Amino acid sequence: MEYVTLNNGIKMPLEGFGVFQVPDPAQCKQAVLDAINSGYRLIDTAAAYMNEEAVGAAIKESGVDRSELFITTKLWVQDADYESAKKAIETSLEKLGLDYLDLYLIHQPMGDYAGAYRAMEEAYKEGKLRAIGVCNFYPARLADLCETVDVIPAVNQVELHPFFQQEDALALMKEYGVRPEAWGPFAEGNHGIFTHPVLSSIGEKYRKSAAQVALRWNVQRGVVVIPKSVHKDRMEQNMNIWDFELSEEDMNEIAKLDIGHSEIVNHDDPNFVKMLHGLKVHG
Repeated sequence: MEYVTLNNGIKMPLEGFGVFQVPDPAQCKQAVLDAINSGYRLIDTAAAYMNEEAVGAAIKESGVDRSELFITTKLWVQDADYESAKKAIETSLEKLGLDYLDLYLIHQPMGDYAGAYRAMEEAYKEGKLRAIGVCNFYPARLADLCETVDVIPAVNQVELHPFFQQEDALALMKEYGVRPEAWGPFAEGNHGIFTHPVLSSIGEKYRKSAAQVALRWNVQRGVVVIPKSVHKDRMEQNMNIWDFELSEEDMNEIAKLDIGHSEIVNHDDPNFVKMLHGLKVHG
């Protein structure tokens, strides 16, 4: 495993394991245990995934020293204000059974996220959060936040894969010292990514799969990746990306696959915003 150093000096694995869309507690717990046993040390969950307890149970059962793990969770839209965020941080710590989180992120740039971020800065200064950051903050919104806050976000988790490469967003993150992290590094299976001719052809040169090439391409751009799978053999394959390096020519070929927009979510769609506000993670 390779690591990156965040803007506050802490080290974060370049590859982790995500548990989005694994709400079943038993399945989630087993998947996280399998991931940890396969060598993953970064585990990424969220209040909105409704599986923090299962992740916590797996962490406890794994027997791996807490200091070796890098645990991320996220603040949901419902709790995006100063007072609610303070409570939400405590709730997540309790559900995960942890004394501190390695990374805590604002899940969506909605609600009073500025107030929520102030609560996160306080928890960061108290040592409850080793690093804080955001998700889905597009360039103008990220710039506004960075120009406003005391603690520059350590991470911005956004959609990043060969078909939506976001080079301009990455350039801005670099300017502010914010580390990009990719959700959906496999484009949620779109564009036939697992058998894509360009990725497959590049993979043949290195005896790697199209999926492994897609992950390797992102990490070579300095992007942290969090592929998700509930199958142990797939987890192991996703981890097996550290023994080869894509050439500049390969990187340029993959660059041509960019369509320049998301086909998964549209954060500018008012109906999408309303839907996220309507999703409640607690009463």
